[in-house]
Amino acid sequence: MKKIQISQTLKNMIVIIIIAVVFFFVGKIWPSGEEPTAITSDLLSQQIQSISELASVEYNYTNMGKFENQATFYGWKVPFTTKSFILSYDGKIKAGIDMSLVEVHMSGKNINISIPETKILSHEIDEKSIEVFDETKNIFNQISITDYNQFAIDQKESMENKAKEKGLLEEAQNKAQETIKTFVESMCSSDDEYKIEIKMAES
Repeated sequence: MKKIQISQTLKNMIVIIIIAVVFFFVGKIWPSGEEPTAITSDLLSQQIQSISELASVEYNYTNMGKFENQATFYGWKVPFTTKSFILSYDGKIKAGIDMSLVEVHMSGKNINISIPETKILSHEIDEKSIEVFDETKNIFNQISITDYNQFAIDQKESMENKAKEKGLLEEAQNKAQETIKTFVESMCSSDDEYKIEIKMAES
């Protein structure tokens, strides 16, 4: 009786293994029924625009600037009223594009993407890094918070101009194009060969 039970158990195991193998190969031959998502202009536009802003380049710097001001009276500078200070600080400029303005057009296997001009997205000065040197103590023309605020505005504008002269926006444009192309390629099926073209929108 024990031999018969063991033999029957072995047969049941063999049958289960055969059924499992059959189902495995059937699953390989027939698709699961889930069709891959079709790539369309609307789908690509939605995915790209959901990123909002693409900061493709970050420019970090350390700078030192001098503020100087002298009181005037009807256009004449008043003697002994000069006030000044020197500031050292660290800043960070981020440049990129507004992704909500990206447009996608498809024609067959051709994907044409139009992106806006790159711009400075943010510019921050690290307050903890600020150091003040050579600050005057003029009782006739004292330094105020307004002086510091105006100095920060002027310094930001000056540093942004320097960054642009060094090619910040051009670098941001190239990086943005590379990032968007890689993103679109990742959404396309590896079996399909899409031709992706990215260009600047006409202003």
